[in-house]
Amino acid sequence: MRNDDSTSDVFTALSSPVRRQILQELRDGELAAGDIAGRFPVSGPTISRHLSVLRGAGLVTERRDANRILYSLVGDRLALSVGDFLSAVCPEQMVLRGIQKAAATTEIEATA
Repeated sequence: MRNDDSTSDVFTALSSPVRRQILQELRDGELAAGDIAGRFPVSGPTISRHLSVLRGAGLVTERRDANRILYSLVGDRLALSVGDFLSAVCPEQMVLRGIQKAAATTEIEATA
């Protein structure tokens, strides 16, 4: 793994269902903080704290546009962090067996 603290921040950020949902909301592009807050049954300051955690973990960026703050996902940050973690804890043989098992299952389903 590249940076244990960095990966820890990502997993801390992902521990909240609200933060995971915010990431899903941002998958189609940037959104204003108010638009994000309007999608959740919690207060604006609560959403602001969630966005701060996501920003601190490097999962989202913000930019100002006049009086609005727009948030967007940070490229491959999540995939790279999770990938680094998995490669550190999963022996290569287990990963390969999983791929082979998935391929065999797909082949069986295709012939059925």
